[in-house]
Amino acid sequence: MKSLEDAASPKDGIVCRSPALIEAINRLDRVAATDTTVLLTGETGTGKELMARALHRRSRRATRPLLAVNLAALPESLVASELFGHEQGAFTGATQRRIGRFESADRSTLFLDEVAELSPDMQVALLRVVQDGEFERLGASQTRRVDVRLVVATNRNLEDAVDEGRFRSDLYYRLSVFPIHLPPLRERREDIAPLAEFFLKRLTDRLGRQFAGIEAESMARLNAFSWPGNIRQLQNVVEHSAILCDDDMLRVPPVLMIEKGGSPKTTSRLDATLQTNEQQLIEQALEETDGRVSGPSGAAARLGVPPSTLESKIKRFKIDKLRYRLTRP
Repeated sequence: MKSLEDAASPKDGIVCRSPALIEAINRLDRVAATDTTVLLTGETGTGKELMARALHRRSRRATRPLLAVNLAALPESLVASELFGHEQGAFTGATQRRIGRFESADRSTLFLDEVAELSPDMQVALLRVVQDGEFERLGASQTRRVDVRLVVATNRNLEDAVDEGRFRSDLYYRLSVFPIHLPPLRERREDIAPLAEFFLKRLTDRLGRQFAGIEAESMARLNAFSWPGNIRQLQNVVEHSAILCDDDMLRVPPVLMIEKGGSPKTTSRLDATLQTNEQQLIEQALEETDGRVSGPSGAAARLGVPPSTLESKIKRFKIDKLRYRLTRP
């Protein structure tokens, strides 16, 4: 494990080492400079809004702020007003004119999260804006035109929603011109360790304390977990653990990562996986350090554990340190 000081500074806040996410980033880079509508798909917590913001920063509209709306968080009765605005007196409670998000995002980017939650009527209204760039505020007769780059996201399968009649096919084809899928964290395990280190490093200022790293056993536990809540869950686990931790090496309580429907058998399988991952981490560190255990550039420092602890684990796993010294040029 790398120390926190060695942790890579992710571009646009995105930690990316796994091939699956690298492919998504490459697609983002290709489409960023265009005005094409982008559909981001993936499970909850996979970083869709982070990707939308990265896309905006790489676009020609980056000089203007990105606007974001979580459609699932809005009552259905307020969605039209939020997106298109309203005139004073347009409905009960409309005591003054309101500028909607589309109007505010003119010549910029609008990110609509959870687009699958739109009602049929709002799907029709959105289709018109996507096709023609036109809309009216509620209670107004004047048609307004806007130049908005649209990025939408969903954690649902829109094709299934179309087949089931819950989502308009014409709107789906307008939104899915350039889809980018974000893989769940369990399919990009190469990113778990650097993500955990990144989150811990960010906590330094917030918590007002320094951390030297993450202990090897805890890192193995993080690598073995399935992460149903994806990146957001990992971030919460790291923060929770940091608050509870009394020393400079982060230890992650196992109780924070209980698999859904966990049982003694599940726990046994997890323990076996943890041991396998821990051995792999140790062997990788030894390979990277030519078999050295102690010292500032030794395997113990890389893993964030005392040399005596690492030596005992090397004996327990019956790892031959000399093998790594002999196989390196």
